[in-house]
Amino acid sequence: MWNERYSNQFESYGTEPNDFVRAVGSAIPDGPVLVIAAGEGRDAVFLAELGYDVTAMDLSDVGMANTAALAKRRGVHVETMVADLTDFEFGRHKWAGIVSIWAHVPPELRREVHAKCVTALQPGGAFILEFYSPNHLMLEGKGGPPNDALLLTPDQAREELAGLTFVLCQEARRDVDEGLYHQGPSATTQVLAFH
Repeated sequence: MWNERYSNQFESYGTEPNDFVRAVGSAIPDGPVLVIAAGEGRDAVFLAELGYDVTAMDLSDVGMANTAALAKRRGVHVETMVADLTDFEFGRHKWAGIVSIWAHVPPELRREVHAKCVTALQPGGAFILEFYSPNHLMLEGKGGPPNDALLLTPDQAREELAGLTFVLCQEARRDVDEGLYHQGPSATTQVLAFH
């Protein structure tokens, strides 16, 4: 599915970073940054433009090829990695920042990934997340899975990311304008937290 979606380069979600990443990305301390489920790399490239040493990982090899192309076009380098979150090795105290935008996976895997993210952050490292929340299903906007089990509330985020200190953990109502698949009025869960 994802290779097919990304075969129309940058049509699905655009080339500009997620608004929340644009707003809080510079809060990440100096050091290596991991962007999980990076898609076509728009957030990873933006963070590289801010001067971070960025690794983008995604299941889609087409998405990672598009990431490399976008980075080259913008004059920055992003390390790309084709990998599956089910068995990805996050490491321990490895990353100054981990970014998870629209990484909607089944709840059991999501909980595992979030626990690994906490362990993988360096002391003082930042975790940035935006997910669609279950309340999004009541709105007219387009985006996110139609199954509320794949969505995330702020309370779930706090529970799954136990061990982090939260600067922001909130539901936001906002208009999203990201390519074909994320459009219009949206309810999202946003997190900025530190190890």
